[in-house]
Amino acid sequence: MLDTLYIEDVTQADALLKPKRVEILRHLAEPNTCTQIGGALGETPQAIYYHVKRLQAAGLVTLVDERRVRGIAEGIYQAVARSFWVSPACVGRLGEPRAREELLGLGFLLNLTEEMSRDLAQLAAGPVVLPSFGIAGDIKLSPEDGAAFVSELQQAFGQVLAKYSGGEGHTFRLALACYPQRP
Repeated sequence: MLDTLYIEDVTQADALLKPKRVEILRHLAEPNTCTQIGGALGETPQAIYYHVKRLQAAGLVTLVDERRVRGIAEGIYQAVARSFWVSPACVGRLGEPRAREELLGLGFLLNLTEEMSRDLAQLAAGPVVLPSFGIAGDIKLSPEDGAAFVSELQQAFGQVLAKYSGGEGHTFRLALACYPQRP
């Protein structure tokens, strides 16, 4: 089972984004039958089976075993991942992309996070070879300090890139974002 499945396919997203199916997927974190899930959710096994088959057709659920119950084969299903992450690419870009130089806009940050999401999903799908890490914190800036802060941060970031971008070794993506917190 994958830790996270990154969904970029609209068909998969459509199969996933139904409240009943999300609830069923929660029950499929461990192998389960439609009868067991139906009992837990107060639904008939047939109703659960319909949704499980839609999830299976979309590649979100897999048949892991079968057992015979009163002469009938009953499937045991499990979700293919512990969590699902739907890409904004499923909707697609609305309008023209903004210039990449527009570093002070929220649109640039959204594009950056989408890029990171896609990269991290590709890494999560394969064997974990190299460690990754993240760091976050909160700062307080007055309007007067904003420009100086951006300048200092760009300078420090540039120094780190200059120091570690040459030579041998594995390539890592370094991203830095700064955005206001909601009041």
